[in-house]
Amino acid sequence: MMSSHSSATEFCLLGFPGSQELHQILFAVFFFFYLATLMGNTVIIVIVCVDKRLWSPMYFFLGHLSALESTTTSIIVPVMLWGLLLPGMQTISLTACVTQLFLYLAVGTTEFALMGVMAVDRYVAVCSPLRYNVIMNSRTCISVVTVSWVFGFLSEIWPVYATFQFTFCKSNLLDHFFCDRGQLLKLSCDDTLFTEFVLFLMAIFIIIGSLAPAIVSYTYVISTILKIPTASGRRKAFSTCASHFTFVVIGYGSCLFLFVKPKQTQAAEYNKIVSLLICVLTPFLNPFVFTLRNDKVKEALGDGVRRCCQLLKD
Repeated sequence: MMSSHSSATEFCLLGFPGSQELHQILFAVFFFFYLATLMGNTVIIVIVCVDKRLWSPMYFFLGHLSALESTTTSIIVPVMLWGLLLPGMQTISLTACVTQLFLYLAVGTTEFALMGVMAVDRYVAVCSPLRYNVIMNSRTCISVVTVSWVFGFLSEIWPVYATFQFTFCKSNLLDHFFCDRGQLLKLSCDDTLFTEFVLFLMAIFIIIGSLAPAIVSYTYVISTILKIPTASGRRKAFSTCASHFTFVVIGYGSCLFLFVKPKQTQAAEYNKIVSLLICVLTPFLNPFVFTLRNDKVKEALGDGVRRCCQLLKD
């Protein structure tokens, strides 16, 4: 415990409960997920860059989404893995805590913005196919991706600054495997209610604001697909949207539970489980969602594997 007039300069991450043997099992599981996530998303980025069949707006956005997923998991998982290896509690400096929280929130916000853009892209592709190349030209794609990245990082400056303006004098024990904002606010001796309410409103604006175009876009997309007279035509049209729609459901579902709540300081166990979904499971599933449900990506991946095998034989 700390004195009632001091603020923490470092935090102790409690991580996961249990024995060292359990920690070793968790380390092996999460390490596998982390390596698979990096490899899968890197493969998507590479094939999008080198295969001309994937040089279109949809796959341009997919490449950025894969980069964001790899970044998200790399911000959190290495720290979590290191904590599982340590025999005692893991310490993290105040500076490192600020940096980790900011990058985690900024990359997550960028991802929300990009998913909204990808939904609009699918709307234009299905509902206005003849104007698709004119509307979603290279200049438009680069502009909206740049705006998504800039918005993501700028929008999280004040929330992180406001979080660390409080005095953390109750304790420096953080009941999480990374610098979670809700658990940080629990350690403050100050009145955090107003700031928590503002953070709640900002979470609604960011998450619901990016989800709204996705809902509207897919409403029009589904309506348009149902009007296609042939079953093969409907199946082909839906296949271009199925991967992104699946990812939207997974991504937004977990984040709505974690961030859109008036009280940021929820139970640590609840936060840990949902955080694992966001930081470990969703980035891991991303390559599978977009490869197993997308014919062009599967073709490009298959051709890439065959070329690699041919080079190895030569």
